[in-house]
Amino acid sequence: MSTGSGADSAPAPTAHDSTARPRKTSMFASLKVRNYRLFATGAVISNTGTWMARITQDWLVLSITGSSAAVGITTAMQFLPMLLFGLYGGVIADRFAKRSLLFCTQGAMSLSGLFLAALTLSGNVQVWHVYVAAFFTGLVTVVDNPTRQSFVSEMVGPDQVRNAVSLNSANFQSARLIGPAVASALTAAVGPGWAFLANGLSFLAPLTGLALMRTGELSEIKRTPRGKGQLREGLRYVSAHPELIWPIVLVGFVGTFGFNFPIWLSAYADDVFHGGVGQYGLFNTLMAVGSLAGALLAARRRSTRLRVLVGAAIGFGVLELLAAWAPGVWAFAPLIVLLGILGLTVNVTANSTVQMGTDPEMRGRVMSLFMMVFTGGTPLGGPLFGWLADQYGVRVSFTLGGVICAAAAVGVGLMLARAANLRLKVDLRRGERHLQFVPRDPRELAAVA
Repeated sequence: MSTGSGADSAPAPTAHDSTARPRKTSMFASLKVRNYRLFATGAVISNTGTWMARITQDWLVLSITGSSAAVGITTAMQFLPMLLFGLYGGVIADRFAKRSLLFCTQGAMSLSGLFLAALTLSGNVQVWHVYVAAFFTGLVTVVDNPTRQSFVSEMVGPDQVRNAVSLNSANFQSARLIGPAVASALTAAVGPGWAFLANGLSFLAPLTGLALMRTGELSEIKRTPRGKGQLREGLRYVSAHPELIWPIVLVGFVGTFGFNFPIWLSAYADDVFHGGVGQYGLFNTLMAVGSLAGALLAARRRSTRLRVLVGAAIGFGVLELLAAWAPGVWAFAPLIVLLGILGLTVNVTANSTVQMGTDPEMRGRVMSLFMMVFTGGTPLGGPLFGWLADQYGVRVSFTLGGVICAAAAVGVGLMLARAANLRLKVDLRRGERHLQFVPRDPRELAAVA
């Protein structure tokens, strides 16, 4: 991992040795590291349980209330702690041993799943119980997310970070293929409580993996001592690096306005196509197929370019607009797969760009800011787009999300080009590239100065 300003991620050409050729990267290179194999194995099991709980939770709330806004509130409760306290989670991640922190956070998430399972299986569950469990899980995630993100570099070392980040996403999306299908079958057959129980027990796998790790094989990362101003220091660090702040701004827009799929997919399955819980599980599975494909493609990528991030975000917004007005399931389903590919490309590209452009001692705070803006906007976007779906229809809600994402991507792309001293060149001649970013003329820069 580069610990400098992220030159490998900049939109402008970088000054590498012209004689050097990039090394070919194996799609599963990080799995050669024993500690990472243990981490990944435990993660795929717990992630499957997490997806089972997510699908069941959304459908349970919709079944009890009949309201898309209530589903949005549930999503908001889960991500509100990240918006309120997300930056403090990064300070904690930088200050303490990450493996020890993960023991605590994974254990707490297990208890949350078991709590909701007990209430549901006993027949006493109410909507406010789901809200409380979601909020508690969100509080734990404040620390768990930046800790897991930054722990990757300790397990695999700087050379394999991009590959490991991509495989983490592939891991999560692989679980997403299994979780919704199993959750839908369990809910239809015996009720939602068993899905919550499976989620609570699934965290035994990552806890076992953490216990079996060889601590001597972890890369040593300097921990940040306790002190004042560490939060402000992290914010100043990010604000001084355009190649960090603009990807974070973009994922904030995408996360807030474009990733409200629990609301949209459940409403399409229930109100538009009338397919029920089975169709909702199918939609989530299709999106997982696309997301898994996007993650595996990212794992093969040798470098991370911000132009890929911006292009994927624009395509993501356009696809949401098209999916919003799909006339039937036959048209909606393939668009969901493509949305999974581009959504995952945005997430992985932004994540690896930010990690590779950040100094190790600042990584926890920077990644907490990344996760805060990516998931912390959900408490705003979830209820808003749920209300829009209830008042004006899910198609209008979905359309607005896509338009905002595409517009934000265009704006961020222009700001990144400006930061890299590039300008947009338009050439309508036959055989030439009609649109491209090129370095500014030195005379233009002198005039501006």
